[in-house]
Amino acid sequence: MALDYRPATGTIPTDPGVYRFRDPDGRVIYVGKAKNLRSRLSSYFADPATLHPRTYQMVHTATSVDWITVSTEVEALQLEYSWIKEFDPRFNVKYRDDKSYPYLAVTVGEEFPRLQVMRGAKRKGVRYFGPYSHAWAIRETLDLLLRVFPARTCNTTTFNRAQRTGRPCLLGDIGKCAAPCVGRVTPEEHRGIVDEFCDFMAGRGEQLIKRLENEMLAASEDLDFERAARLRDDLVALRRALEKQVVVLADGTDADVVAFADDPLEAAVQVFHVRGGRVRGQRGYVVEKAVEMSIGELVHDFCSQVYGEARDADVPREVLVPELPPDTEALTAWLSQMRGGKVSIRVPQRGDKRALAETVQRNAQQSLVQHKMRRVGDLTARSRSLEELAEALDLPTAPLRIECYDISHIQGTDVVGSMVVFEDGLARKSEYRRFIVKGEQVDDTAAMSEVLLRRFAHGKTPEPVEPADPTQPVEGDENGRKRRFAYPPQLIVVDGGLPQVNAAAAALDEAGAGDVPVIGLAKRLEEVWLPDEEFPVILPRRSEGLFLLQRLRDEAHRFAISHHRKRRSNRMTASALDEIPGLGEIRRKALLRHFGSLKRLRAANVEEIASVQGIGRSTAEAVRRALNPEPDASAAAKETSGE
Repeated sequence: MALDYRPATGTIPTDPGVYRFRDPDGRVIYVGKAKNLRSRLSSYFADPATLHPRTYQMVHTATSVDWITVSTEVEALQLEYSWIKEFDPRFNVKYRDDKSYPYLAVTVGEEFPRLQVMRGAKRKGVRYFGPYSHAWAIRETLDLLLRVFPARTCNTTTFNRAQRTGRPCLLGDIGKCAAPCVGRVTPEEHRGIVDEFCDFMAGRGEQLIKRLENEMLAASEDLDFERAARLRDDLVALRRALEKQVVVLADGTDADVVAFADDPLEAAVQVFHVRGGRVRGQRGYVVEKAVEMSIGELVHDFCSQVYGEARDADVPREVLVPELPPDTEALTAWLSQMRGGKVSIRVPQRGDKRALAETVQRNAQQSLVQHKMRRVGDLTARSRSLEELAEALDLPTAPLRIECYDISHIQGTDVVGSMVVFEDGLARKSEYRRFIVKGEQVDDTAAMSEVLLRRFAHGKTPEPVEPADPTQPVEGDENGRKRRFAYPPQLIVVDGGLPQVNAAAAALDEAGAGDVPVIGLAKRLEEVWLPDEEFPVILPRRSEGLFLLQRLRDEAHRFAISHHRKRRSNRMTASALDEIPGLGEIRRKALLRHFGSLKRLRAANVEEIASVQGIGRSTAEAVRRALNPEPDASAAAKETSGE
């Protein structure tokens, strides 16, 4: 079957470049790069019998294809990574962790760096070690090392309280913290402790052990047996910590060992992070293969996406893979630029590296088996839930994209709305939206109408304008994108009964989206209401479709409540500053904008508050007194009593 949008072969350049397939709504559904655009694109329009079923589905879902040529393959890699992050194409492999791994994090950007367990996205000014399989493994390691490196581990509240009271916490009393909060060490001395800790965690532990051994012998010769005994115990703790990190590569190299186990639909990826010859952490991914991909192509996607978000310190010297990607030379050059030093991608052939690669391969195979065992029931239930909804609501097709709306307020104040999105039965949190409903004393139906009108008004905005220079971001939000809502849903769910459903249907008609089906889920008996219908649809209590609607409704309610509480908290925060003499609305907003929350403002000292533009010393002191009355009152009482 010929495709109407297929470009004439002679119009496709033979240069390197990046291409995009789009669907009927103009959404980008696949991004790829090629050394020769003509050769690569022509392969998609070959005889359909020769195409992989998933590739066939992608090509026949698309209605257009466009491309941009670049000078080198390295530029193509950069643009491909940028477009995948920007458009989130549904047919591209997406490397997301199969769970959230904890890291041992050091907040080196603070005056007094803190050691802590941290999950989630990496932040600036923080140095990470790991990832670890379990948080308890980090705490166990920290408990051993705090004896040798007594750095701060407390949170900001505890640290500030200790500064105000002049009394350290328990760890300071038992010698597992140098207590910088009460001045037992200077900021420079504390940073020196943290630097030594980072050196040890980075694989330079043997040098530290040798230095401590020499210091212990010197103390013993000087008859300072108390110091020698303390150093001996420190050495025992360090050796125990090193024993937990088994040497796997005798040459002490820094490498990531990557392995894949795949089937026609999915692939499991395992990565062992080896630093200084020791395994410092492990990560796992499970990805969907929307198109046919070889192991080498999976390696390309892994390196471009995972290392594309890394800092220079996270890119290793070697990447050991089971098969070389087709663009090894360009990929190596790109990673070398990011690292600021030479990076090699190679297949281990013999010795310790080959043995370690086989171990990682076994882990990947086990990970895929476990994932498929977990997902069999889940995939079946999701498919059944969508089919049940389509049948019960008389929809033409299963609703792959469902949007659910809820309203939250207290007696008509701080009215907010929420929109949550489920695609293929799974939450798509990047598509969630919050709404602030204007005016006071707004009822639920009026608020729902406003939210739907605004959502579909935004949905009509045109596609973002492409930049003249594809390597530069489009003017818009912080990621260089003009924000807009995604394509229309196949089903809209509102929290409520017939009045809410009728109001939602009227709003959709007014917005020109009356063809989108809308239903309401009433809490009392979990009835499903349709517009202008006298009786509700009753789904069986054990129905997978009803369970999916309940999950949608509960998620929308949670999302709305969290937004409402934040709004109410901000309003109460502003009222706490209203009573301070000489502090007007502009300066109140400046303080909240600078510190981000009342909690941080309350923890700030007078100098930090006075550093905000427009805030003088006397006003800063007034703010400090108003937000911290108890400490100031106790201090005044001490001064009065002569303490």
